Amino acid sequence: MVKRCVLVVCGCTIAVLVVVLVVFLVVVLCKNNTNNNFKDTFIHDCEEMTAEVHSTDCVGVWSAFEQAYVGRDPCQVPPEAYDPLLSVAPPLPKRNKMLFWSGIKEMAHQLAGDCYKTLETTMLGSVLDEKTWCGKKGSNETFTSGCPGWTECENNPVRSFWSRASAEFAAVACGDAAVLLDGSRDTPFSPTSIFGSIEVKNFTPDLMKSLTVVLVTKDNVGANCTDESLKNLQKELTPSIKYICTEKTESELLTCKKKQDKSCVPCW
Repeated sequence: MVKRCVLVVCGCTIAVLVVVLVVFLVVVLCKNNTNNNFKDTFIHDCEEMTAEVHSTDCVGVWSAFEQAYVGRDPCQVPPEAYDPLLSVAPPLPKRNKMLFWSGIKEMAHQLAGDCYKTLETTMLGSVLDEKTWCGKKGSNETFTSGCPGWTECENNPVRSFWSRASAEFAAVACGDAAVLLDGSRDTPFSPTSIFGSIEVKNFTPDLMKSLTVVLVTKDNVGANCTDESLKNLQKELTPSIKYICTEKTESELLTCKKKQDKSCVPCW
């Protein structure tokens, strides 16, 4: 009887150890697959976006990207950490067709289509849009979970990337640019938004000719071009950059977009 009990206990112990080992291996493999998938997806999407630019080394772009945050405390990755990345993969300007937005991302992308370029349609913007990533101090891995949120700490990898990329995107804006603002908000132009705190401050007067502010409202309900916050926006612009403001409803813009031909005549 004693021997049987010992055998049963030993058998149970072995079974538990096997289960624990299997769970451990599954966790490790899933973790590694997630990290590898992120890298593979990054390089694949980079190559898709730069298919016509044969000189782009997407493996090299990935290397410059991960150098910004790998091995660092995920709350201590400043925007300038992405300078090397943006030097090898800078946003390319599209004269008279660069579109900014604040608080109205979905609408901006619906209207942009193939006519306008937003930050999210640049190579890096497209590859990293809606993605999460970070490193850990003392580790050489990329993590896609357990990373700090946008507001958890200012210098987190995702927030710092978009801040730095936004500054660079604004700096190369040339000709006549436009920005879509949410007219349903109490303050359509917020000085603390990415557009207000970074992009406006990085416009290059020698490159940008004008900025058209498009206040997007629902059925003409919301702010208009006399809104006080827009006066503050106008003050932020260098006098040489012409300020234009127009009010459009969502339905007007979407109807225009459907009828828009290849000439890409602005819907505002």
